[in-house]
This record gives sequence, C-alpha cells and structure tokens, in this order.
Amino acid sequence: MDDPAELDLWSRARANDGEAFGRLFDLHRDRVYRRALRLLEDQHDAEDVTAGAFFELWRKRRSVRLVAGSVLPWLLVTTVNLSRNLRRSTSRYQRLLRATTRSEAIAGPDAEPIETHDRLVASLGQLAPVDAALLALTALEGLPIAQAAEAVGVKPATARVRLHRARQRLRIDLHDLNPSSRPAEGMN
Repeated sequence: MDDPAELDLWSRARANDGEAFGRLFDLHRDRVYRRALRLLEDQHDAEDVTAGAFFELWRKRRSVRLVAGSVLPWLLVTTVNLSRNLRRSTSRYQRLLRATTRSEAIAGPDAEPIETHDRLVASLGQLAPVDAALLALTALEGLPIAQAAEAVGVKPATARVRLHRARQRLRIDLHDLNPSSRPAEGMN
C-alpha cells in the first residue's frame, strides 16, 4: 500500500523541500477539504481548517507518523481535531451572542433538520478526540480499523473497543431520531 512517489515527496518535504511539500498539498488537498466541509458545512471554515491541517503538517513534519506510507491519515485526524476546535469556539461565541441579545430567533421551516444536525454535532463533540477521529476515519473516510488505529496511536483492538463504545453512546444520545432504534437497557 506504500506509494513510493509519496514516500519520496515526504522524505524531501521533511528535509525542508517546499516544492515537494507543495506537491503533497496538491495530492491530498481535495480529500482534506472535503472532510472539513462535511464536518463544518461552511466553505470558508473548511478552507481555514484545510490550511491549518497542512500548516500543522509542515510545522510537525519531523515527528509525523506515516500510516501505510501516507500522510493522509495524519492529515484527516488533524482535520477532525481542528474542525472540532472550530465548532467549539464558534458554539461558545454563539452562546455569548445569544446571551447578550434580547431578540428571540424566529424558527424557520427548516428548524427541525437544523436541530437534528445540532444534536448530532453536540453528541459527536462529547466524544473523546481519539474516539471522534476513529469514527471519522472508519465510518466517513472508509479506512480500515488497523490504519485508523495507527493514525491515532492506539492498537487495533483498542480502536475496536473505542469505536464500539462511541457508536453505543451515539445510539443512546440520538435514539429518538430513528424510531426503530431504542437505547439499550441500563444505558441511560
């Protein structure tokens, strides 16, 4: 699964070759941007997170661990973490704005889907960063558990347990969004 061309680019980038790093950026930019856009649903925020992920890759290039010979899993984990941080800071800012304004928001025709999305985002935000990254890498990016585990620095068996618990928690938190789904007994 190792790509010799990417390994060569990475080796050169680690030795401060900006052109090689630029080619790595071109190679993975679209995938990182799509992940950020799915998480944030805002083009400008996704662009900022994409830039931030590549900035962190450059800044930490001497300590980044490759997974299956690629920097992509590391970039995707970083994208998930930066997106979570941005969502949290945006949420705090919005709470501050709501607390300082006297006018009440008018619910539009799409109020229910927004509430559902907000609940999903809130539930995901309650997961540990490693669990959220594992969930994003496996469920959203389609990486095998072994590669996702390596990307976040845990053993595959640990990743399986963490994913099971994360999915269980999401099922409990969001059970009412799917009427056929019920929380497990004693899990409330």
